[in-house]
Amino acid sequence: QVQLVESGGGSVQAGGSLRVSCSASGYSYITKCMGWFRQAPGKEREGVATIRTSGGGGAYYADSVKGRFTISLDNAKNTVYLQMNSLKPEDTAMYYCALSFRNSCQLEEYKYASWGQGTQVTVSS
Repeated sequence: QVQLVESGGGSVQAGGSLRVSCSASGYSYITKCMGWFRQAPGKEREGVATIRTSGGGGAYYADSVKGRFTISLDNAKNTVYLQMNSLKPEDTAMYYCALSFRNSCQLEEYKYASWGQGTQVTVSS
């Protein structure tokens, strides 16, 4: 059974940077995609960035984070990272790592079968 554990969240001022990490255990060769989603208080969970785990690691980003966030994958460590730069107060949310066995790695939440517990990111103005 896959388990996902996030780390690296915290508090930062606007304009700052953070990197969150997600380590996967029980990682399977049938895993197709890993990604990050976030949920702010009073809002629905939304996709942030996802990445294919093989075949070149193609990535998808939400428009709101393009140019500021970068997702990357270390298959040897079964770990996915989200580097967040130029953070804004509206990036404040609980960030969740997720894993999918489907071929399409786009940002649709329903495609992701396994989820971590989340790590909080708070950006102050």
